[in-house]
Amino acid sequence: MTQPNEPTDPWASPPESAPAPSSPPAPPVPPPYGAPPPPYGAPPPPGAAPPYGTPPYGGQPYATPPYGAQPHGYPPGYGYAPPTSTNGLAIASLVLGILWMFWIGSVLALVFGYIARHQIRLGHQRGDGMAIAGIVLGWIGVGTLALTFVVGALTSTSSG
Repeated sequence: MTQPNEPTDPWASPPESAPAPSSPPAPPVPPPYGAPPPPYGAPPPPGAAPPYGTPPYGGQPYATPPYGAQPHGYPPGYGYAPPTSTNGLAIASLVLGILWMFWIGSVLALVFGYIARHQIRLGHQRGDGMAIAGIVLGWIGVGTLALTFVVGALTSTSSG
């Protein structure tokens, strides 16, 4: 026996008179092996969670919209954008700016480049960078042509 001032043993088994803690209800027993499974849509056992897809709080289930219709709350779609093409004059401007073709290509690169940039701004086409590159190369070619004329003119007048 223990004395009133003596501490109790924490490892001792509980006294027999203590009430047993209440345990949760036993889970439902699965059907025995070999028995046919419950039919599709069988009601859940009492106290079980609602099955997947059941609307919470008795609301209506979420219905899928018909094919092609937008769900509620979403704006209508705009579809796919039409494919864009590269402006042909922008390509020609870049090629002529690179080749220079006796400096005639430089002048054509400028003309095609400026026309291509105007067309690209008006329509839905790509190639603005190529048009700008053709314009820059065209001006370099025109500058080289002008420098060549100036140097040629100076050398011909000084030697003559």
